[in-house]
Amino acid sequence: MIFALAGAAWALDRALPPPMARALAVGGELTDRNGRTLSVLPAAGGVWRLATGVDDVPPHLVAMLVAAEDRRFWHHPGVDPIAMARAAAQWARRGHVVSGGSTLTMQVARLLEPRPRTLRAKAIETLRAIQLEWRYSKREILGLWLTLAPQGGNIEGIRAGSLVWFGRPSRQLDMAEAALLVGLARQPTRSRPDRHPAAARRARDSVLLSRAAPAVSEQDADMALGAPLPLRRQPLPRLAPHLARQLRNGPTTLDAGLQRAVETILTESLATLPDRASIAIMLAETGPRAVRALAGGAWMAQNRAGALDLSAAIRSPGSALKPLLYALAFQEGLVMPATLLSDMPRSFGSYAPENFDHGFAGQITVADALRQSLNLPAVSLLAQLGPVRFAGLLKDAGFSPRLPAGADPSLPLALGGAGFTLRGMLGLYATLADGGRSAPLALRPGPRAQARQVLEPHAAQLVGAILAQPFPAGGPTGIAWKTGTSWGARDAWAMGFDARHVAGVWVGRPDGTPMPGATGARLALPILARVMALVPPAPLAPLQVRAQAAPLAEAPDRLRLLFPPPGAVLEDGADLVIRSAGGQRPLIFMVDGAPIGSEPARREARWQPPGPGHYRITVLDAEGSATGATIRIR
Repeated sequence: MIFALAGAAWALDRALPPPMARALAVGGELTDRNGRTLSVLPAAGGVWRLATGVDDVPPHLVAMLVAAEDRRFWHHPGVDPIAMARAAAQWARRGHVVSGGSTLTMQVARLLEPRPRTLRAKAIETLRAIQLEWRYSKREILGLWLTLAPQGGNIEGIRAGSLVWFGRPSRQLDMAEAALLVGLARQPTRSRPDRHPAAARRARDSVLLSRAAPAVSEQDADMALGAPLPLRRQPLPRLAPHLARQLRNGPTTLDAGLQRAVETILTESLATLPDRASIAIMLAETGPRAVRALAGGAWMAQNRAGALDLSAAIRSPGSALKPLLYALAFQEGLVMPATLLSDMPRSFGSYAPENFDHGFAGQITVADALRQSLNLPAVSLLAQLGPVRFAGLLKDAGFSPRLPAGADPSLPLALGGAGFTLRGMLGLYATLADGGRSAPLALRPGPRAQARQVLEPHAAQLVGAILAQPFPAGGPTGIAWKTGTSWGARDAWAMGFDARHVAGVWVGRPDGTPMPGATGARLALPILARVMALVPPAPLAPLQVRAQAAPLAEAPDRLRLLFPPPGAVLEDGADLVIRSAGGQRPLIFMVDGAPIGSEPARREARWQPPGPGHYRITVLDAEGSATGATIRIR
């Protein structure tokens, strides 16, 4: 008979499991690298409910809860016969309910499946309580109560209640605060402290003065009874709102203190911007590529498209892309910082770039050309390196330029003629800051992704040293920074890094309309200086540059191999066109020491690779000069 009853109970339990939907329908919570709450999102229906366990509240709250609501909680099977008998006797003697007799487990059953208060509902709660005790541990049942306990209005659960009424995590609740939340759960409408402070005080004091020993000592109770009540709701945490909407839940790599400071800088800087312009800011730690702060725009500002995460918007970076180009030129041995370049009017076919101020500097060192962001020297370098080679570097770094459909990389790429996001630009500058090592940015904690060497360390370090210069309006020292302004003054950029951190600022109108007179130096750079001042200094050493007598980059007679570049990996099955520049013709093209057919007057030759493998390509001119590269065919 016993086995038959047990079997029937088991079958009934499986056929009618406890309704756990409300307990599972919790809001989102984003936390920072140290577990601090950054932002919370409501559950379905606009209810603020956060999953809460016993470890999320102080021990004195659990002790007071059990003492005030269910003193035999740890020992009964879900129903307390003694309490129920006492409640029934009081009701029979006085004609009305004096004490409910509900255990905490029965309260959980009612919170999971709210019903009108009838005898039938009480019977169902009793059966559900036994079922819950069968399925869950006592700590798990307490967790359900802590998650679902009403806290007034659309607030449910102790963690949400702690944030709303006290503005702090539930683990930090003191004795008086914990007692208020326990008492508030009894009559959440009539005991709301912002509307009924006297009733709220009575509810709190009732918990403090209940037979709670040893939960509350007499001395602690006296102190708690004199504590003030909260008179208004506190704003819920809303840091990193764009990221919270994207990730919704879980830990991040962000730092709450830095995030708050960056959002403050963003808000204060909005007042200096043109109408409808917005800002996106990112700050990351270079080594682990961990993003420490991300502000995606002017949250809730409708005239600035505040709902959009502008850190992910594709925009033109302007001259902010030039440091990567110069790093590639250093790596290929095309120039050095002291090499003299010619900044004079020049056309590249139908493309005739101009400098921002429409002037020309004449002969200038590479270092100064990069610092002054001159356009003609940059385009000249890209013409020698090849746009495809430069785009390949950006792709190898993990942040490919966004080009129009069907378009190939071309010379305007040197001046920002492609689309990038602030996240992508931050990743590229992190590559420079990390000695040419590329790795994806991290927003979630976890093992660091394997970094790949895409630039030679000395090339990246040279760029950093060139760009390490004081901020014009003051700020931290030893920061390598570069600004950018897109065509038509639509985007203003400032990117910077030191030995440990990399940061980026984008300013522009979300709809892409121009901002007349706007530049990266005027709008974005002062913001970057403030952001870099938030982190401990780790300055880069500036570069001491002496001018070279020979302008190597513009010497027309220097023999150079334009394609393929050193280390190139190419696909098998197609003819390879070897291209060169400079040198005294006729030229001789060789592969692994054997000449290949070419026209003496031309600076290119076509070669069909015999199959996969490594090959050494060499070009000789009439004066005996040689240049070459080792490549791989796969």
